[in-house]
Amino acid sequence: MDVLEAIVLGVIQGLTEFLPVSSSGHLELAKAILGDTSVPEESLTFTVVLHFATALSTLVIFRKEVFEIFKGLFQFKWNDELQFSLKIIISMIPAVIVGLLFEEQLESFFGGKVLLVGFMLLLTALLLLLADKAKNTNKNVSFVNSVIIGVSQAIAMLPGISRSGATISTSVLLGVDRTKAARFSFLMVVPLIFGKIGKDVLSGDLNFQSSEMLPISIGFIAAFIAGLLACKWMIALVKKSKLTYFSIYCAIVGFVAIVYSLLS
Repeated sequence: MDVLEAIVLGVIQGLTEFLPVSSSGHLELAKAILGDTSVPEESLTFTVVLHFATALSTLVIFRKEVFEIFKGLFQFKWNDELQFSLKIIISMIPAVIVGLLFEEQLESFFGGKVLLVGFMLLLTALLLLLADKAKNTNKNVSFVNSVIIGVSQAIAMLPGISRSGATISTSVLLGVDRTKAARFSFLMVVPLIFGKIGKDVLSGDLNFQSSEMLPISIGFIAAFIAGLLACKWMIALVKKSKLTYFSIYCAIVGFVAIVYSLLS
């Protein structure tokens, strides 16, 4: 993997992690188009590093909220911060269960499954269109909401289904305030990303080779900067009900991916 390819993939990950267009789907499409020839271990390492970069960008954007959450936790009171933390934990459970019990099955959906990505992008487009038509409210995420949103996150582990698109759309369709839905969506994935990274490190699945350190580092920086910009942009777009534009985009890319898969 050269530096230019690392920058392209880093920017794609940084943008699509927050924008509702499926980061995993776009990375799969980009690898197919760029002819990624890296061995599975190297590809996994690069992907994990990019996700780590976007997780850090989330913490930077929501640093005040994260600080308040930890501050509230150590007060040992049934306050808003503790309740929000519990909702985050509850929302993680479905994805954790699916990730642990069906890890091999999930991995089989990656690695050039362009046709699958295309159809899942069409599903993402439909979700975004429905969410944009939903009425806005001032409601918070409830405990029941967190379970349903968590199921959406678990389903979004398939390449082509936008995690942020699925979780934000689900929240909005449940009547949650759009800005609060975006905040919950971005924060709920951070513990999962760090948990996945810890699991991969302990299992020895990550393979850092000296020849790959430069492109990995460049990709990390590109993903981090793109993530900072995309996170702020997405919050503003969700608040202004601009998800239809992403719905159209996902539909177009989905159709292109399907045609590309059938003709290649």
